[in-house]
Amino acid sequence: MRGLTPYLATYQAMQEFTSARTELTPDALWMCEHPPTFTQGLAGLDSHLLAPGEIPVVATNRGGQVTYHGPGQVVAYPLMDLKRSGYYVKEYVHRIEEAVIRCLLHFGVTGHRVAGAPGIYVRLDDPASHAVLPQRPHKDADPTPDFTGLGKIAALGIKVTRHCTYHGVALNVAMDLSPFERINPCGYQGLQTVDLSTIGVSLSWQEAADVLSQKLITYLAP
Repeated sequence: MRGLTPYLATYQAMQEFTSARTELTPDALWMCEHPPTFTQGLAGLDSHLLAPGEIPVVATNRGGQVTYHGPGQVVAYPLMDLKRSGYYVKEYVHRIEEAVIRCLLHFGVTGHRVAGAPGIYVRLDDPASHAVLPQRPHKDADPTPDFTGLGKIAALGIKVTRHCTYHGVALNVAMDLSPFERINPCGYQGLQTVDLSTIGVSLSWQEAADVLSQKLITYLAP
C-alpha cells in the first residue's frame, strides 16, 4: 500500500521500475490514492478536456483518453511480467475487470462490462441487479458503446512494454465526482461517473483497497 502519492511521481516510479526489471524481478502491486489530477492517454484529444481549471493535466503513455484521479479513489497498478504469467494482453485486461467485478460483489454491487468500452459499470436504478446487460460484450454486440442506464465506477488504462505491464485500474469509492463533469470521461460525452458512496455503499478507502488488492492477486495469478 502506497497510500496518498502524487500522480506524476508514481508514474515516473512505474516507468523506472519497469525499465530496470529483469526476468528475475518479482511482480508488484501498488495501491495508491492521488491528489486531484486529470490524465491523458496516448491518443487523448484535447477536445475531451472541457474545463480542467486548476486541476493539473498529465500526459501519459497508457491507452485510452482522459480520466480523473482524486482522493477517495483506489488506484491499483499491477507491475507484471506477462511472459512469465503465461497470458496475453486481452486476457490480462479481462482478469483485471474480473477482479473489480468480484471486489464490487463483495460489497453487494454488481459490476458489468460494456461492449467496446473497457472498464466496469453499474446499473443506476438497481446497482445490485444481476440481470444480464443487453449491451454486454457478445458475438453480435454493437461496436458503439451504449451506456443507457449505467454509471462508470472503474476505469482501466494500461501500458505493456517488453511484455511488462504498468498503469492499471481506478475504482471510485467515496470521492468528489464533480471534476468528471469537466471532461468527457474516457472520451465519451455525457458518460455518468459514479462511486460506491453514490450508490449507497459506505466504506473507507482502506477497506476497498484491501479487498481490491486481494482480488487482483487472485485473478492475476498465472
